[in-house]
Amino acid sequence: MTSALANPLLATPARPLPRHIAIIGAGTIGPDIGYYLKSALPQLRLTLIDIDESATKRAEQRFRDYAAKAVARGKMNEAQATAVCENLHTTTDYQALANCDWVLEAATENLQLKRRIFAQVEAIAPTTALITSNTSSLPAARIFSALKCPERATVTHFFAPAWKNPVVEVIDWAPLARENLHFLRWFFCATGKVPLVTADAVCFMLDRIFDNWCNEAALLLAGATAAEIDSVASEFVHAGPFFVLNLARGNPIIVETNTLQAEEEGAVYEPAAIFRSVENWITVKPGKTVPVSPEKAAAIRDRLLGILFSQAVDILDRHIGEPADLDLGCRLALGFRQGPLELMTQLGEGETRRILQRLAIERAGLPQPRRPLAAYGDFLKHLRLDLREGVRIITLCRPEAMNALHDQLTDEILAVLRREENDPAIRGFVITGYGARAFCAGADIGRFPAMLGDAVAATQYARDCSRLLRHLDGMNKPVVAALNGMALGGGLELAMRCHGLVALESAWMQFPEITLGIVPGIGAMVVPYRRWPQAAEVFHGMLRRAEKLKAAEARELHVLDGLARDLDELLALACARVNTLAEGVPRIAEDSVTLPALVSGDAQSASGQALSREVLTLLEAAVRNAAGQQSLEAALEIGYRAFGASACTAAAREGISAFQEGRKPDFSRTG
Repeated sequence: MTSALANPLLATPARPLPRHIAIIGAGTIGPDIGYYLKSALPQLRLTLIDIDESATKRAEQRFRDYAAKAVARGKMNEAQATAVCENLHTTTDYQALANCDWVLEAATENLQLKRRIFAQVEAIAPTTALITSNTSSLPAARIFSALKCPERATVTHFFAPAWKNPVVEVIDWAPLARENLHFLRWFFCATGKVPLVTADAVCFMLDRIFDNWCNEAALLLAGATAAEIDSVASEFVHAGPFFVLNLARGNPIIVETNTLQAEEEGAVYEPAAIFRSVENWITVKPGKTVPVSPEKAAAIRDRLLGILFSQAVDILDRHIGEPADLDLGCRLALGFRQGPLELMTQLGEGETRRILQRLAIERAGLPQPRRPLAAYGDFLKHLRLDLREGVRIITLCRPEAMNALHDQLTDEILAVLRREENDPAIRGFVITGYGARAFCAGADIGRFPAMLGDAVAATQYARDCSRLLRHLDGMNKPVVAALNGMALGGGLELAMRCHGLVALESAWMQFPEITLGIVPGIGAMVVPYRRWPQAAEVFHGMLRRAEKLKAAEARELHVLDGLARDLDELLALACARVNTLAEGVPRIAEDSVTLPALVSGDAQSASGQALSREVLTLLEAAVRNAAGQQSLEAALEIGYRAFGASACTAAAREGISAFQEGRKPDFSRTG
């Protein structure tokens, strides 16, 4: 199994974007895949093929319903919704495959049926067309072994709902051409998905986790109810196994996939007999629980964690998937609050071993670790690393949070920089974001809500959060930020502490903190004015009114060193900038700076939101005082203390509460 580049978008695509894709199967997931494709590529010609004409008509209606909901929720405008539903064709005739660039099969999970379908596909579709199956469990080798050109065929396994769930497993099997693997990863990442490469094993990676989690839950019904099991499971997942099975009508799927795994890997995987006699489970909704006795809860908890850890170590021991992909996929695709490897690390070696040993007694034959437990947690959880001609490319990878910073991610970046800044083979570093939407959407609020009202703790929190930025300030090797999308709050502060900045033409920047009733705490009220004094008026507006700065304007102000039209050009520009700066990195000015007048205006953001006058006053005073300091350290300290002071305002409490509750803050009564 190989994926070559850790960041899929670093690959140069071997083929153009598809103009015509055909999906075979118009049941449920086929149209959902189609809706994702049309949403990402509105001009795409999409053909849905099904032997049941009524199914294709229902699929067309589903597109219209989805688009109407997107407009009602403000996710699309009318023109976009119209484009998604246009150029959509349905048919029962396979001859429609004759001019496709990609044929994607999403038919019933039946091996012989799929083999017949692909025999027809290969006879009709162009020899240049990609061919993929959406199977959740059948290996590519079984499906495509009879094809004349298997190098263009593989499995692309979507997760429900396919139009929304970001994960796609891309199966790397021996005949698949490397350029096709790289293209699929690039395509999915560029269109908003998170492609995870797995080996060609039965059930691949994530279904091994989910199906056995559900099967183990069913085996526990001998001593507990579905509602009790879901209640205990809610500690680890957003929705319990039985609730999800009801939602997905998944009982037959578990029977099918676990039977397949049992045939391949042993009777210990046989599906629970109860799946064949129950259609719907009596359980609780997410967020609801029923009382469970401590002893029973402990037994359920151990068993669910046992199967989770057992499958996780087996996946890694057999090289079915990569550890970071496993944890990320469990969070994104399956709704786990933490990945299994992160959970193992958190619980510690002793507790993890106890749980696995109990599983070995209760369910003899299930996989056990083949390596020391500590080895399974030794990987970068939130970064992807690549090397291009001596430049280390660091990709922030938290797609579920638009690559927002948190303590773990910050420490991982810092660890990589410290490990490699003295390596003579590394000329410098580029920091960019995963995907095509965000460089970094700020910083998670993390522990901050617990510090509201405590100026000392909040001030120290700001200092602690600056540890990566202060290291960047002192580095001798260049670090260049490559803004592949929006850079907000703490993410923009990270970019501005890098020694060079380049961006896509479509990127934009913002300091939104004032709209939350706080001030930026880790340098935004200091560094921009010292690095780019010519743009001081713009920074006033960004800080006071949360004004957005578009990439083109930032380039005119010399905040950015260059603009790129696409991601290929962006990374080339960033690496070139690293080489330019290799002889000496620029330093942030130590001396005081003269600012244009910071005139107090209306307490209103650029979007019209009412702001806190008290917090604005704190911000303005901090900007003025920091500008007058004769050292960068003293100026930054003023910013840290202003952040601590803002944490003690009623506005901060209202702003943070509103953010957590998903509503707009009301500063009318806070001052």
